[in-house]
Amino acid sequence: MAGESFVGVRVQGGLIPAELLSRISVGALPGQSSADYHLAPGESVREAANRAWAYLTGVWATYRQAAERLPESDRGTSLTRERWLLILLRELGFGRVSTTPAGGLQVEGKSARISHLWEQVPIHLLGHRVELDRRTQGVAGAASQSPQSMVQELLNRSDEHLWAVLSNGVTLRLLRDSTSLVGSSYVEFDLEAIFDGDLFADFLVLFSVCHESRLAIRDPQKGAASCWLEAWRGESLESGTRALDQLRDGVREAITTLGTGFLAHHANGALRDSLTDGTLRIEDVNHALLRVVYRLLFTFVAEDRGLLLDPDAAPSTRQRYVEFFSTARLRRIARRRRGTRHTDQWRALNLVWDGLGSVDGRPELGLIGIGGLYDAGPLDVFRNAELSNEALLRAVRQLSLIEEAGSRVRRVVDYRNLGAEELGSIYETLLEYVPSWDAGRRKFELLNSAGNDRKSTGSYYTPTSLIECLLDSALDPVLDRAERQPDPESALLSLTVCDPACGSGHFLVAAARRIAKRVATIRTGDPEPPPERIREALSDVVGRCIYGVDINPLAAELAKVSLWLETLDPGRPLAFLDAQIKVGNSLMGTTPGLISGGVPDDAFAVLEGDDKKVTAALKKQNKAERAGQDELFAAPAPTVDPTLAQDLASLITGIGAASLADVHARQQKLHALESDPAVQRLRLVADAWCASFVWPKLPGAPKAITDSTVRSIERGESLPADTADTIQALATEYRFFHWHVEFPTCSAPAARTRRSAGPEASTSFSATLHGSV
Repeated sequence: MAGESFVGVRVQGGLIPAELLSRISVGALPGQSSADYHLAPGESVREAANRAWAYLTGVWATYRQAAERLPESDRGTSLTRERWLLILLRELGFGRVSTTPAGGLQVEGKSARISHLWEQVPIHLLGHRVELDRRTQGVAGAASQSPQSMVQELLNRSDEHLWAVLSNGVTLRLLRDSTSLVGSSYVEFDLEAIFDGDLFADFLVLFSVCHESRLAIRDPQKGAASCWLEAWRGESLESGTRALDQLRDGVREAITTLGTGFLAHHANGALRDSLTDGTLRIEDVNHALLRVVYRLLFTFVAEDRGLLLDPDAAPSTRQRYVEFFSTARLRRIARRRRGTRHTDQWRALNLVWDGLGSVDGRPELGLIGIGGLYDAGPLDVFRNAELSNEALLRAVRQLSLIEEAGSRVRRVVDYRNLGAEELGSIYETLLEYVPSWDAGRRKFELLNSAGNDRKSTGSYYTPTSLIECLLDSALDPVLDRAERQPDPESALLSLTVCDPACGSGHFLVAAARRIAKRVATIRTGDPEPPPERIREALSDVVGRCIYGVDINPLAAELAKVSLWLETLDPGRPLAFLDAQIKVGNSLMGTTPGLISGGVPDDAFAVLEGDDKKVTAALKKQNKAERAGQDELFAAPAPTVDPTLAQDLASLITGIGAASLADVHARQQKLHALESDPAVQRLRLVADAWCASFVWPKLPGAPKAITDSTVRSIERGESLPADTADTIQALATEYRFFHWHVEFPTCSAPAARTRRSAGPEASTSFSATLHGSV
């Protein structure tokens, strides 16, 4: 089930889903017959692996004893190769592996000091005291860059070599070309854990995946791409697409299950009453349910990646969480039981989430406060509501299990490798539905309707291929220029990437990954830095370089979730992103330059519902007011407040928060900045200027915005109450977004104010890249 039992196997970079390992171990894939593995007729893969296991366990014990007797100065290269790794490869069917020429393998004029080669497969074998992810001075094939980086770079540069094997005797990695990804891509086998821990099931996966027959060329015309590993990888990609389709359905079903579970529970009468009297809208309920689901998904991912618990927590404390409070436990229970009417599971889950959202955390469970998605807020509609175990377990089951079409085999969702792409695709699908509550049947549903959020906001998911193409042409040249600066790391971290229609953050995550890899490369000196160094750099990049805007508040929150998933670091709070990811219509705003030119006559075109005579009179009045605006004592045009920009920059580019209390302190400082009278005046001027375009121009309507109104606001004069209220109402309705107010530290894209009255003004996908290089 999803590779959960494989302690000694780890997949990095999404090379293949963990679920595929289980299918491989039971021989459920094409190409797993005796003949396909070049075995004797009638001998199964398991029998061959069992025979090799019996022999290799003795070889391992003898090798380990000899390795322990080596002096500290000996890296153990010869011993590890001759007494262990070459024997292991022989048992995997490789026979005698040849050494490479003295200069190694040559690719694009650069030498890679690979130790061995089998047909088209580079095999780099090192001593047990040589780390795979760090350079080791004086060791061939590890001195100039880390072995992992060298082998990965070779695969990425070469058209001939697609797969490679890398091992130091303690760990064995099966690598693949990762040019389409950011970072390394491999399956790692912990040989020490497998043989010391007597993990035959894990060895069976190693034998099945790394056998020479998996890498052998089956079609000379197709070359390395014809090997069984490539066929399996293609199968995994197709199955991953199918699984994602099913996960989308599972998320929708889980929302309806939770919605009915909360609203129909006998103890939640106050919740139902608030829906009846209009205190709570059904849309608010739907948004709150979506937040519960994304909290579940985030917790699944964080746990499965081993990043949720405090690394300094005592082993007994961590075990307490795993055995009694983890969502992994909840998912296991959901697969075995239907659940009862009791509500203890929901209460336990909230105990965990409250701890993650609290400054004090839950030390007794090994949890620190990380905030972010777990912070209490207006969407916590169900915090004090009851939910039966039956409803919760059913929703968890819908989120964690998928069923293969045809075979009806149930498989566990691989949350360890869930990324921003999957989150965005799920979110986009949910926009197609509108919530419905049938009080008579006590049933919550999501119905497909023409009036859904996707159609009204024009939200469409951007495919990964399109994003990669955009980054190739727009971002990479900027990064190349930054790397040529005297201080390339500083230049890279001074770049600004802004997506003015960020949706779920797919583009921002992809851009952050690219910048982070460049930063990690500079810091480590390796063209292919280790994954943990890329993740460290990602935290810096996301905290300093990434900006996003979206008209949908849930999309903006999900963009934060996507970035948090990328930068989650155990023992530290989630990054402070409130100053960088904001809600607004990036196509409906203004700039100091536009404001200084006065309210244009175009603001007084007749829109649907306007009175033509009133509109014409306002246009004439505005033109006269604007003609006299250059008088001696006219107020200067509002500009970016340097103090505001400096204070905001300190919030964004400061050192990452060490605790949730630090994050909350930044949130309070941001709130204080936004509440500053000077900033509020700056925003009110801009809102008023934009409101003039969509003002209701009717007899008896509040006094319309004309040029003199904007100038009076600049001078600090008060407005009639109904005029001020209408400006606020229009700003809320259209979500005006003014770059010089919201992002004074970020160069703004060309601002436009759209004449059309409606939120569809931000429907197009666009992105802007800015930097000082």
